[in-house]
Amino acid sequence: MILIPVAVLTTLRYENRNNDGPSILFPGGELTSGSLHTGPEPDWKFTDQISTVDLQLYDPLSSRLIWIEENEGKIYVTSDYMGTWLGRLWKHWAVEAYEGDGLALVRIEGVLYERKLVRVLDGSVLDGIIAKKIEKYRSRITREAIESGETWVFELAPRSGV
Repeated sequence: MILIPVAVLTTLRYENRNNDGPSILFPGGELTSGSLHTGPEPDWKFTDQISTVDLQLYDPLSSRLIWIEENEGKIYVTSDYMGTWLGRLWKHWAVEAYEGDGLALVRIEGVLYERKLVRVLDGSVLDGIIAKKIEKYRSRITREAIESGETWVFELAPRSGV
């Protein structure tokens, strides 16, 4: 009897892998819809009003929904639970971004932005990111969690500047 739900979830996950972006539950495929942003960096403060964005990595090609934080004119994403084997399995995208080239595409309100994920390990910028995530999502993120590797922080840096 337990095999039926497992089979259904496995099938749904498999079927979603080629979709234009993720679903609420499952990673998706390549982000194909939307217009590619060209020109100067936008004022990212508009992301304060957006809960989730679509984040696509190129290697391997996969997309997921993720929270976004703006701080001092830059945008960031975080991955929690990285200090455990299960967390690294669940949040494997963060490992792939860190160990790979970090090239990504972010879709925000139908606009595609070419980015590079750059891990932030320390520095005063973390204070602003932490404050924003707590305010926006009621997160329990701490500097200690970041410094210990439990939470990973990535800047979504412009590709041209990295």
